[in-house]
Amino acid sequence: MNKGDLVNEIAEKANVTKKQADAVLTAALETIMDAVSNNDKVTLVGFGSFEPRKRKAREGRNPKTGDKMEIPETVVPAFSAGKLFKEKVAPK
Repeated sequence: MNKGDLVNEIAEKANVTKKQADAVLTAALETIMDAVSNNDKVTLVGFGSFEPRKRKAREGRNPKTGDKMEIPETVVPAFSAGKLFKEKVAPK
């Protein structure tokens, strides 16, 4: 499913136009990205949470030459699925 398919599903389930559904989805995603980029955690109960996580510096290898190289510490976005989401994907 891509964004267009998701917009169509939202429009159908919420009984709104595709344009309105796209605007709401885009605003929600931008708000989540802005919050996480500002070092905040976004929790959607039952769905999951988005948060920034620090990835420690580590040693890696250049795949082309095989030479060792230092990969610097960085911050990456992370998603943790909520209990209801996990249960829906993998029912017991």
